[in-house]
Amino acid sequence: MKVLVFTNFGMGLFNFRKELLEKLISEENDVYVSLPYDEYVPKLKRLGCKYIESKVDRRGTNPINDMKLLIQYIKVIKNVKPDVVLTYTIKPNIYGGIACRITKVPYLTNITGLGTAIENRGLIQKITLSLYSLGLKNSTCVFFQNEFNRSFFADNNIVKGKTKLIPGSGVNLEHHKCEDYPSDDKTIRFVFIGRIMKAKGIEELFQAAKKVKEIYSNVEFDLVGASEEDYTKQLSELEGWGIIKYHGQQSDVHSFIKNSHGIILPSYHEGTANVLLESASTGRPILASRVPGCIETFEDDITGLGFKVRSVPSLVEAIIKFIKLPYHQKKQMGIEGRKKMEEEYDRKLVIDAYLQEIQTLVNEEN
Repeated sequence: MKVLVFTNFGMGLFNFRKELLEKLISEENDVYVSLPYDEYVPKLKRLGCKYIESKVDRRGTNPINDMKLLIQYIKVIKNVKPDVVLTYTIKPNIYGGIACRITKVPYLTNITGLGTAIENRGLIQKITLSLYSLGLKNSTCVFFQNEFNRSFFADNNIVKGKTKLIPGSGVNLEHHKCEDYPSDDKTIRFVFIGRIMKAKGIEELFQAAKKVKEIYSNVEFDLVGASEEDYTKQLSELEGWGIIKYHGQQSDVHSFIKNSHGIILPSYHEGTANVLLESASTGRPILASRVPGCIETFEDDITGLGFKVRSVPSLVEAIIKFIKLPYHQKKQMGIEGRKKMEEEYDRKLVIDAYLQEIQTLVNEEN
């Protein structure tokens, strides 16, 4: 059969859905991926995917550009003639879904998070929810990564058909294998991995790192990720003062997780935070904001520590609490986190959920 995937960037598709694509290809399906060209497209091609460029303005609100995207998706569907379409992220979910409705092609939708447009109330939220209603109306199954998001869509009458809760994108337990915990030396290293943007809590992290460094000079803060908003000045100043070390975007974050004592994610909202799954799978404790998409990934005081979202004092308190924990307790948190990933977040669970829905479609067509 022909499977077509709509998404907005290659990194997420390759890093978090590669195993699903490989499985589909191994079963002799033709897999087409449509997204803006980036450095991950050659990697997707090497997997065996057929690439079709689509221009997705991820953060733009220009309706003309969005209508162009819809027309483009309709053309792609008519050219490929897929048996099923998989969509990820907001604009592909909306306009890919509408395109599938127009062309009468079955599609499966994955809600990877509410996104800032929905989190921030106002006109943009109302428009986005209305568009989502159109995009999801005929979806064969809508996958949600946490119960809060599913309830939100149901309560707002955005989705009325079949839904299924999956453990985020899952985690590849073999790639993110459990690593020995760093030695009990004087330095304690925290790492933040994510897009450098306000919604990830980067401003709270900047302030918290300053306060912690005033008390504990032996603590290091590594930041990894592309800067999607203009924090160039702050990053440069903080690095110059020895508060943080900024590594930019990295193709493989495992080594940064491995070398850390704990991961910090002060995000405002998530679908399910992949970086927390990867960190716990590697055997590293989690320090994360208590928001849907994060709270499900750790057990407070067992595999990590939670803190109040958008609160610098709460974040500082959690960091200092972790610093003061005995070495063996930090290490045990990582061990318990790995167990949780093995039991609840194996990526194979996500692959099986997709294959089951695709098989259901095949059976219905036959």
